[in-house]
Amino acid sequence: MPYDPNNVFARMVRGEIPCVRLAEDEHTLAFMDIMPQSPGHALVIPKVAGENLLDTPPEAATAAIRTTQRVARAVQKALEAPGVIVTQFNGAAAGQTVFHLHFHVIPVYANQPLRMHAREKADPQQLEELAARIRAAL
Repeated sequence: MPYDPNNVFARMVRGEIPCVRLAEDEHTLAFMDIMPQSPGHALVIPKVAGENLLDTPPEAATAAIRTTQRVARAVQKALEAPGVIVTQFNGAAAGQTVFHLHFHVIPVYANQPLRMHAREKADPQQLEELAARIRAAL
């Protein structure tokens, strides 16, 4: 299937739809997941077109990994999470639901199970509050 330039993440990069931004540079965008698996769940995407890790230019994937590391450190520090999961899906069969390369940064807390992926929308005010804490740690 060819890359769809109107996917939700491509539209966020172009500023056509809003997101709760955490960090942005020339090559990447990091923002809060609106359907988090845990409080503080963030996403990192390259700004170039690419459905997944297998067809994204290596330079863009490298930039996304750098930003993912930076965001993961900030999430863990700001939210005092004892652990963090970083995931990335390639293809619908693997669980990918938005076909633009993205990395999930999911903080893990003791005695708090993760919610199902992409099931429940978060409270927008809570997302903004968590984002402010994460941005301060960046």
